Amino acid sequence: EPKCNPSQTHPQKETMNLIVANIPLCIWFQANQRSEILCGLCASGSPEPLERVLDVLLACGEFSWEDYHNVRVQGRPLHANARHLLDLVYAKGEAACQAFTEAIREVRPEDPGRVTGMLLTRRPTLVAELQSCMDGALEALLESGCFTHEDCGDVRLPIHTPSQQARRLLDHTVFKSFFTSILVYLSITELLIYQKKLRSSVSAQSSFLNTYGGTGHMLLDDIYTEGQLELAQDCKDQGHLGLEDIIGTAGNVNQEADTVLISGDAGSGKSTLLQRLHLLWARGATLPEFVLLFPFSCRKLNSELNELSVQKLLFHHCCWPDRDQDEIFRFILDHPHLVVITFDGLDELKQSFSDERRVCCPTEPAPVHVLLFNLLQGSLLKGVRKVVTSRPEAVGSTLRKHLRKELFLKGFSPDGINCFVKKQHHDLSVASKVLASIQANTALFGLCHSPVLCWIVSQCHKELLGCGDGTPQTITDVYLMILQHFLQHQNASKCSEGATLLQEHLGGILHLGQLAFQGVEASCYVFAGTDLETCCVTDKEICAGFLTQSKEMSFPQSLRYEFLHVTMQCFFAALYIVLSNNTDRSTVAKLFEADFSSTCFWSCLSVDHRQGLAENPNSQITATFVSGLLSQRHRHLWLHCTPTTTVEKKARQVVRCLHNGMQEHFKSIPPPVQCEKKSMHAMPGFVWLIKCIYEMRESNMAEEVLSQLEVDHLKMTYCNIGPVECTALAYVLKHLRSPVGIELDNNSVGDVGVEQLLPCLHICKSLYLRNNNITDEGIRKLVAKGIQCDNFQKIALFNNRLTDACTQHVSHLLKTKQNFLSLRFVQCSWCVWGWVKILITRSSVFFGGQWRGQRRSSCPGQDAREWHITGGPVVSLASLRKCSTLQLIPLPLLHCTRLTENCITREGVDCLVQALERNKRIKSVWLRNNHLSPEEVVEMTRRESRLIF
Repeated sequence: EPKCNPSQTHPQKETMNLIVANIPLCIWFQANQRSEILCGLCASGSPEPLERVLDVLLACGEFSWEDYHNVRVQGRPLHANARHLLDLVYAKGEAACQAFTEAIREVRPEDPGRVTGMLLTRRPTLVAELQSCMDGALEALLESGCFTHEDCGDVRLPIHTPSQQARRLLDHTVFKSFFTSILVYLSITELLIYQKKLRSSVSAQSSFLNTYGGTGHMLLDDIYTEGQLELAQDCKDQGHLGLEDIIGTAGNVNQEADTVLISGDAGSGKSTLLQRLHLLWARGATLPEFVLLFPFSCRKLNSELNELSVQKLLFHHCCWPDRDQDEIFRFILDHPHLVVITFDGLDELKQSFSDERRVCCPTEPAPVHVLLFNLLQGSLLKGVRKVVTSRPEAVGSTLRKHLRKELFLKGFSPDGINCFVKKQHHDLSVASKVLASIQANTALFGLCHSPVLCWIVSQCHKELLGCGDGTPQTITDVYLMILQHFLQHQNASKCSEGATLLQEHLGGILHLGQLAFQGVEASCYVFAGTDLETCCVTDKEICAGFLTQSKEMSFPQSLRYEFLHVTMQCFFAALYIVLSNNTDRSTVAKLFEADFSSTCFWSCLSVDHRQGLAENPNSQITATFVSGLLSQRHRHLWLHCTPTTTVEKKARQVVRCLHNGMQEHFKSIPPPVQCEKKSMHAMPGFVWLIKCIYEMRESNMAEEVLSQLEVDHLKMTYCNIGPVECTALAYVLKHLRSPVGIELDNNSVGDVGVEQLLPCLHICKSLYLRNNNITDEGIRKLVAKGIQCDNFQKIALFNNRLTDACTQHVSHLLKTKQNFLSLRFVQCSWCVWGWVKILITRSSVFFGGQWRGQRRSSCPGQDAREWHITGGPVVSLASLRKCSTLQLIPLPLLHCTRLTENCITREGVDCLVQALERNKRIKSVWLRNNHLSPEEVVEMTRRESRLIF
């Protein structure tokens, strides 16, 4: 029998080398591994591996039946048959050798000789190690299907000592497949040991809240509140998504890609979501199919200046194996489908994503950002699932083409706000007061949909409850509240507040502000001690609470700091710009600088194609804060901190920048096509400018700017508009001179956002809110306001969370507003009786129905094809799946009714026929693909010619 030691030289090695000296190495399938191949075919004692190879060779035509029987000689030892196979393959030449090589790979993808040899040479060590992890080893073998319950029972016989149980487990592997041997050698010993260490490390990093600086050392279990996670808007498989859906199959658009993107605004909870995923994996509560999970922070990867290989990247930055690093890395390479890598905060990486430099070798050193980009695009560790979080504006088309799918995290729902606030306050009476104060202020309620703002409001509950009518209205208001909260806690003995408090701490604010500002400029979010010294940040300022010690694993012996949250860094950078006399005169202009003539193309460009300081997403947040800090209502705070003339000069500069930015945007509007209305397709840059105007609360500026916008239709689809943005939009758009159609399809408006939009509803001719997670409550508020607005005549609410309860509000709208022209409802959860309530109200132009799941499409043109209007108004009732009959109803004055592809039976058609006898204005009723037999179709067609089957 052949030896199983891979290091032993085959007796005929020299002879074989001479024979194949002039033949390419691949022809004799690496003759120096002949011994290992023989061992692999024979080690189990079963002829199964040999016969499977023969099956493959027969199937591909390289072996004839005669060859098959010459190898498979009954009574001849297995190893002799295997040697005869090798000789026969060699004699057939290059094609046969290549076919044999492929057959070996197909039958045993691993290297059995090497593994079996290791099992023998390391048997004493393995016996000792398996005794301490016997339960885990047997459980893994059982779950993998390599062991049966009988096998496990045989190993666990109580008559055996622990060492004897370990030996019996190893003995069983001799008669199992090669995969079992690998599982025993790696997965069950070193890999399980490493997995245990990795889980422990990940759990330690994830148990306490990492975002917001982990203030108060809050356990993630105690504070975590689920956010609204949705698939990308062009995917129709919407619905509630959980952590398991991140790597699940729902919404996959590119099966060949490995990367899942979770996008969301700053403070929407992306880092906390990822942290929760890590913690549950470490506990074995989710992603059980993945053996290893490696978490990375892009913010901290910025600090790695050395070139690394993928192996060093994984082990050095996450968890270093105590031994056999190469074997564990080999497992990762051989079993990529069992590994997950996460990257948090791609938008905080200094370098922009690029796929120009390819690195395919996992042992080749390269800069960290190059490794990251190649991992995301699949050039490295293909098959390993990667999850990356980022703000949407930092993700361009270059990365998106490498995505398996994209998900949006949209902050808290109203129930989420309620749950989060209650978790923050164990005293229910305090929680109730905070919630009442938040809900009483619709603008503040909208702000609290952002988890970071909800956290700030909860932290500052005393300030919130004591401010009376002056509750926060803007994001800047909220951050000024937490600034005062932290400064007052630093000097608990003093009762200073407002301008006096800021004056007392001006030095510290400027030091932290300089640190923050320089970090935003350089895309730096983790600071070394030297950085703090350069900006004169003292221990007193560190203790104020705005900075927290960074959990930087790469530099465990050096202290590094970061702000509580990236938005807090942006806020301090804005304070520095407003209060410091050391900033360049062009700082404000650069902060608002952007090429607005091409704003509509921002979503299609990678960040590296943009110019100016505003190319950095955090610079836009900083600019928003600068606008708020320089607003008229906050200027009194800076009276004793900086000359009034300086503040007023900077305020005028911001107003000029905003005004010019809007003008440039308006100039980019193309002229209307002949016979069509003039429309403007705004993009996130436009929404950002509106948010800045709202933060300044300059109604005169808003009125002056909007008076120059002359369009009939304002389109803001896919702009990531949530309740906060809706508040700003309503504040600005209410100053439009002429009524317009406002299209907000495919955003995150929700019920709260609808309420924020009501102040500008009087200027809306039509309002498009498709796919915005709106419920019946949102429609109730919208209808109540819409009835009072003369210009409001059209509404589109396709693909929202509407039920039959909504129809009473819609019916009331139609009865009350006689000039209402159009309702559009598709993919709403209404049954036929919901439609009956509306259809008997008036004969308005109607689009409505429920599409079947298989008929959903991401194609933008699908709507037009499905709801084609010919010859007059149309009512379309599609997919009434739960309705088998229709009662006699007085249908309104409509030309055509479509009831195709439903479950309508003979009884239901009888009712329709009776209804049509009373309504002669209906020209046709489409009833294709319903539950009628051919005979019934003929009969009904004879009875009523307007029925179309």
